[in-house]
Amino acid sequence: MRIGFIGDVVGKPGRDMINAHLKNLKREFEIDFVIANTENASHGFGINAKNATELFNSGIDVMSGGNHTWDRGEIVECINIMPILRPYNLPDIIPGRGSIVCDINGEKLGVINLMGHFTMPMCDNPFLKAKEAVDFVKKHGAEAVFIDFHAESTSEKTALFAMLKGEVSAIVGTHTHIGTDDLTIDKGTLFLCDIGLTGCRDGVIGVDKEAPIKRFLTGLNYPFDIPKECKKIFQMVVFDIQSGVCTDAFKIKIYDQNERELTKARHE
Repeated sequence: MRIGFIGDVVGKPGRDMINAHLKNLKREFEIDFVIANTENASHGFGINAKNATELFNSGIDVMSGGNHTWDRGEIVECINIMPILRPYNLPDIIPGRGSIVCDINGEKLGVINLMGHFTMPMCDNPFLKAKEAVDFVKKHGAEAVFIDFHAESTSEKTALFAMLKGEVSAIVGTHTHIGTDDLTIDKGTLFLCDIGLTGCRDGVIGVDKEAPIKRFLTGLNYPFDIPKECKKIFQMVVFDIQSGVCTDAFKIKIYDQNERELTKARHE
């Protein structure tokens, strides 16, 4: 099976890039299934029902989240009827689910959403919960397992990879909105510390630069805004899985409408 993962879709610019490129990329690269972290898809904070429907129609199959999952109250109604995940390591009393097992052309893929500890809202230990989640999806028939680890700290992400290397198919980090250059396959597990945002690339982490600059200058909490016009980027990692093992991977970056970069994963 060939899987695509898009991270941190930020506002309308991010949705526009997905609408412009995803279906063509799925056909060109014969991608069977697409996962996307969409917790910033509605003007940078959370996702509403309208935008979730738009993104599912654009070719996304499962959505993951993180610390902004609950920014829009209507998600509570959507999360139980749409394939939208929230972090697995949130308390059990919170609505929704943190994992899903999907049938892809007769093969089963387990998708897990985890959230880190450093600078994040209160949640259970992601390392202990990761083992629980992997056991859970495998018990329900998943031979292949993908984890979106939504975390600030690169050390947390790298440590999870070290712990689960050889036991899951892929671990890709989200949350920082800044892509890293460590696309690696080791012991059959794909790892990328952070995939980077899809949305505006000429501001600060997808938002207009003025508010972040004022925050850094003054320490005051200026509200973030998504520019109506900006330079955009689309970022997706594509990976092949055979018998639960990642065999190959590459990352696609598209700048605005035309310029494209492909980066192959390093095999250790």
